[in-house]
Amino acid sequence: MRNTGKGSVRLPQLRLDDLLEELQARLDAARGTRDRVHSLLEAVLSVGRGLDLEDALRRIIETAVVLVDAEYGALGVIGPDERTLSQFLTVGLTDEQIAAIGPYPSGHGILGELIRHPEPLRLSRIAKSPASYGFPANHPPMHSFVGVPIRVREQVFGNLYLTGKRGGADFDDEDEAVLATLAVAAGVAIDNARLYEESRRRERWLRASAEVTTSLMSAGPGADVIGLIAELAKDITGAALATVSLPLDEGAGLTVEVAAGEQGDGLRGLVVPVDGTLSGASWAERGPVYSVDVGEDPRISFGPGRLAGLGPAVAVPIRSGEDARAVLLLARRRGEAGFSPEETEPLVAFAAQAAVAMELAERRADAEQLALLEDRDRIARDLHDLAIQRLFAAGMTLQSADRFIGHPEAAERVRRAVDDLDETIKIIRSTIFGLRSRETAPPHGLRTRVVQAVSEAGAALGFAPGLRMEGLLDTQVPRAVADDVVAVLAEALTNVARHAGASATDVAVVNDGRDLLLTVTDNGVGTPDGGRRSGLRNLAERAAAHGGGLRLTTPSGGGTTLAWSIPLERG
Repeated sequence: MRNTGKGSVRLPQLRLDDLLEELQARLDAARGTRDRVHSLLEAVLSVGRGLDLEDALRRIIETAVVLVDAEYGALGVIGPDERTLSQFLTVGLTDEQIAAIGPYPSGHGILGELIRHPEPLRLSRIAKSPASYGFPANHPPMHSFVGVPIRVREQVFGNLYLTGKRGGADFDDEDEAVLATLAVAAGVAIDNARLYEESRRRERWLRASAEVTTSLMSAGPGADVIGLIAELAKDITGAALATVSLPLDEGAGLTVEVAAGEQGDGLRGLVVPVDGTLSGASWAERGPVYSVDVGEDPRISFGPGRLAGLGPAVAVPIRSGEDARAVLLLARRRGEAGFSPEETEPLVAFAAQAAVAMELAERRADAEQLALLEDRDRIARDLHDLAIQRLFAAGMTLQSADRFIGHPEAAERVRRAVDDLDETIKIIRSTIFGLRSRETAPPHGLRTRVVQAVSEAGAALGFAPGLRMEGLLDTQVPRAVADDVVAVLAEALTNVARHAGASATDVAVVNDGRDLLLTVTDNGVGTPDGGRRSGLRNLAERAAAHGGGLRLTTPSGGGTTLAWSIPLERG
């Protein structure tokens, strides 16, 4: 009976021990579940902190790795084509390992399976999946896998990938549930970060438009404003290169006016055709044109190696209405995210604002030019109707008074005063011709070029030469003749500076309706006998080519007078 008694006591004791152990296990499980729920709640709060998108994505991966006790984690952002990955962030791999593996995956194999079928996916062995392509060289071994999609407003933004459950175990249903919950929180955090980033980007575009408009309205140089447009667009979009191409005459092509950033120095001044090029397509279509990789795109005609290291690009026209004024091309480094339509939309708006500002600046410049021409016309009328008439009347009065003057010296002084008045009238008339001919003067206007040549010679001479111009020099002197006049004038003034030792020089360019006469007079040492005549021979040949001649004389007071004259064709 004692044995029976002892046996009857031990049996309940064993059951109690089992029950206690089971209770302890349940308590541990409950505690673990509680801790995991707390960790999940903390993770949800963590991924919602901050509004920077890049930081939010990084926090999501790091949190996911901790929650499911994974060795490696990654987050792939799906590109605009909805088939490949445009961005790939990892946790658990060192920089050396990443460099040894090579380029990030683009969305094939298991990663592509989750893109094509955005549902949670769990594998105990990656290699056994039919969708597995295997790992590239130098890739660390990975066995267990779990992936879940991240949705933002019912649209799949990307996917979370976790591999290598620590301890060699497989990911279970609870791990999958935890990641699915985290993915929901991640979607909200990503949406908030994207909205914040979009608002900041739009704010930066608005400030950039205002800066361009201010620069144009303040009469800044056109090239500087175009460069400002390129720099602002490059900085806001994170591009490595920005170019602005302007159209050539008659649609002959586009020339790269401004190139800022990487490879920019080798692009300025290049001419690209409209047909078959990225910028040309944007110019012709009046809309944005995208490229996945400008280094390999056949529509890039800058030449081999010029865009090495660059990848995704977009070209947008700078246009107001249907009138395209230029093309803005932006390119990022190879491997970076491409330009999405959402990102390009404010860029197109910025380009349109820049085009409107450019048009307004041109209209303002035209108005200022018109006002200037009207003012010159008024001055010309006043000089003709008032000044010349008064001077002419004064001269007639002096001439009529000459016969009443008995003293010879006084009479001579009056005659000199009359001659001076005549010369003054000629100068004023020449000024009137100049004022009234600027509106229709061609870009090779002789007056402007003569003034420039005389101004430039002042530095070599050590003093400013005197200058007188008469007659219709801009409208009646052909381009070829104007070129020779400027060349002869520059040579003559150079000879004075080198050999004459003069302290004064006078230049006159006169069109009397029949001949064009250029004279250069100095008070120097004159032309020595036996001196070199090669320069004068060149000047004489230029005159002879137009049926004219060259004459070199010595005035009574010393020095030299060079007279170069040619006949002008009479219309």
